[in-house]
Amino acid sequence: MSESIYDVVIIGAGPAGIQAAIHASRKKTSVLLLGRIENSALYTAHIENYACIDGVSAGRDLLEAGLAQINRFGTEVSAEDVLKIAQNEDALFALELESGRAVTTRTIIFSMGVSKKKLSVPGEKELAGKGVSYCVDCDANFYRGATVMVAGNRSAAIDGALTLLGYADKVYLVAKELKASKSILKRVQESEVELLEGTWVKEIKGENMVTNILLENENTVPVDGIFIELGSKGALELATLIGVQLDMEHFKYIDVSRKQETNIPGIYAAGDIVGPPYQMAKAVGEGCVAGMEAATYARNQKRALNR
Repeated sequence: MSESIYDVVIIGAGPAGIQAAIHASRKKTSVLLLGRIENSALYTAHIENYACIDGVSAGRDLLEAGLAQINRFGTEVSAEDVLKIAQNEDALFALELESGRAVTTRTIIFSMGVSKKKLSVPGEKELAGKGVSYCVDCDANFYRGATVMVAGNRSAAIDGALTLLGYADKVYLVAKELKASKSILKRVQESEVELLEGTWVKEIKGENMVTNILLENENTVPVDGIFIELGSKGALELATLIGVQLDMEHFKYIDVSRKQETNIPGIYAAGDIVGPPYQMAKAVGEGCVAGMEAATYARNQKRALNR
């Protein structure tokens, strides 16, 4: 295998990773960004609540512009997944990529976000970003006066349905069986959310936009959009394998300091993977801090090791 040595390797090509690359590269360090922008939650989203962006911007356009920007600053980009990470005796990190390439780096920034659970039903993939959403907080405002459905049986789905009452004219919540605390169950049962219990989503229908949902009981529900709130699993396997500590409350986010440091010197994290709110503004701010801190750490380590 060929081997390359970098000052900073960033895993994840969303807004946090791209912003980290901008700041790390501008500090004259060698930076490798690993990941695919289409894996970012921002890729199929539309943004209207980010400072200095007027109107609605497509997430895909923003990410593509970000890639062009970091290329100008000298960041190397590779659309590869990381298979393994280990730390060697010099406190450097060895990464094995899916191509078989071996990479050694002085620092790592985890910014791969969280993996949203999918329904895995017909129409879901085709209509992602066209009425299929995985984030009520991100997209609720686009459904003012509309009819929407939330799919999920736990507190995230219930809270999402209640939130949508402030935007949509009609909100459905579909679940085989609701499983949550008595207090939040009472709230949704006494709300205007229409509960569709004992069934599940069979198919999401529509041409260019979602138009209706076919349920397993064969009922068809006309809607303008569906929010899939099945909870989220952080992409944490790589981090935990080398001892990165998770948050003590949920054990599904990476625990970081105000400098985006983890408990392992040289490893940083930013964006959704360190916890909510899942917003671009938060991800960009954390990416900025992580990029600068990782670059400084790498330069100091390089001087200490004289290499």
